[in-house]
Amino acid sequence: MEFNDVLPSRRSIRRYTNEPVQKDQIIAVLKAASLAPSWKNSQCARWYVITDPKKLAEIKEHALPEFNARNTANAPCLIVAGFEEGKSGMGADGEFANEIKDGWSYYDLGLATENLCLEAARLGLGTLIMGIRDEAQLRNRLAVPEHVRIVSVVSLGHPDIDPSMPMRLELDKTCVFFE
Repeated sequence: MEFNDVLPSRRSIRRYTNEPVQKDQIIAVLKAASLAPSWKNSQCARWYVITDPKKLAEIKEHALPEFNARNTANAPCLIVAGFEEGKSGMGADGEFANEIKDGWSYYDLGLATENLCLEAARLGLGTLIMGIRDEAQLRNRLAVPEHVRIVSVVSLGHPDIDPSMPMRLELDKTCVFFE
């Protein structure tokens, strides 16, 4: 798929086929994520990839609310997205460089997650970014270190639905031009 087709075609997918995602496709979306810009190239994003059927069932049952477990019932891959704390937003003196402080870590992870989702769409795969999840269950069941902040879980799989694009605000509602 050409890039100019990727942006308007990407959707949040809430129904998947049982078809597995190939390991090279998972690697491709993670490599795309790694190409995202980050504060002073801090590369703070961390990914925990689950494809083992038993571990997938465990995470869906214990770490996702019922509606997200249902939305990802057949998804053959879950990717837990987090960031290493204390790396982004820092100046050369080791202090936060501006008032956003460690918020830059969330910004950086968002950029990386978007790259992941866009590459998935380019490959014909679907994703769903889920912010409602049980952090303690994820941390415990995946042995995520304490210095990694868990932000979201992204499902990855072959879509079994073709949702239409939700309405988007016109630019005059979201942009201010100074000309």
